[in-house]
Amino acid sequence: MKQIILTGGGTAGHVTPNIALIPKLKEAGYEINYIGSYDGIEKKLISDFHVPYFGISSGKLRRYFDIKNFTDPFKVLKGCSEAIRLMNKLKPDIVFSKGGFVSVPVVYAAQRRKIPVIIHESDMTPGLANKLSLPFANKVCCNFPETIPYLPSGKAVLTGSPIRQELLLGNRLSGLKFCNFTANKPVIMVIGGSMGAVAVNNAIRDALSKLLENYQIVHLCGKGKQDSSLNHITGYIQFEYVKEELKDLFAMTDVVVSRAGANAICELLALKKPNVLIPLSAAASRGDQILNAKSFQKQGFSAVLEEESLDTMQLIDTINEVYTNKATYINAMSNSKQADSIDIIINLIKSLT
Repeated sequence: MKQIILTGGGTAGHVTPNIALIPKLKEAGYEINYIGSYDGIEKKLISDFHVPYFGISSGKLRRYFDIKNFTDPFKVLKGCSEAIRLMNKLKPDIVFSKGGFVSVPVVYAAQRRKIPVIIHESDMTPGLANKLSLPFANKVCCNFPETIPYLPSGKAVLTGSPIRQELLLGNRLSGLKFCNFTANKPVIMVIGGSMGAVAVNNAIRDALSKLLENYQIVHLCGKGKQDSSLNHITGYIQFEYVKEELKDLFAMTDVVVSRAGANAICELLALKKPNVLIPLSAAASRGDQILNAKSFQKQGFSAVLEEESLDTMQLIDTINEVYTNKATYINAMSNSKQADSIDIIINLIKSLT
């Protein structure tokens, strides 16, 4: 049986694509081990999948001044030493890295032991951890055509992002029943991320009375972001977060209004859900969501609204446009190679082992 090490951590976005690969890797006959930080979010997320987990020391590499910049390099060096020992112990045939700073020592250790490495970059431009890992990679998977010029020549492969296959197995009627919706009125799903998005939440609520004339709305508004005054409005339901039911909510949804995080929009692409993206503003981020959204807009997958200039009528008109032309958006997404990411990545792994 061939051995693969998965690595990545620090945020859920550096873990969930790895999780999405696990069933197909097992089906293809790979024995899987996971390397993450001692107590990072990746340890908790991986624990449900019965994959052996190994923790190493991890330090953050910062572009700005911080007193920890003087101590974290020693944590990284320790992590490199621990990762090399794990390579000797586990003897993997290949390493697949989803990024995050914990992955850098793992990728370095694999290169030292001449073990093939595949890196996956979700955003339009590589983050710092992946930039440090690029010289050691055999192949680099990416989500966007625009990313390829930023990657080493001959290494880039346009794959899209692996998504959880259970999301493809939703039941529309179960979703309608869960929300107490009717089957004869279209559904909008609003997603602001696990922590919610105040600007998106406010915009939807300001437009609520007008939108409910033509749509039903399920609103995933984030932890602590529910508005109790809206609890008994017919055709509108809000949740802080859903887990098991998410696949059914997607199945019943006609249009999604969402932030533009790379993993989130790749799920919309794989599910072929017409969508309106409201990316996080450049003032509150490094601007990666704006670049992600513009790429999807250019490819015909999404309509995009800027948070800074968002107003009620603009939001309503854009949702109406996307719903009216939903077949055009679905057709564009159906023709995208990025929607078949898991099979592309699995075949890439097989080609290097």
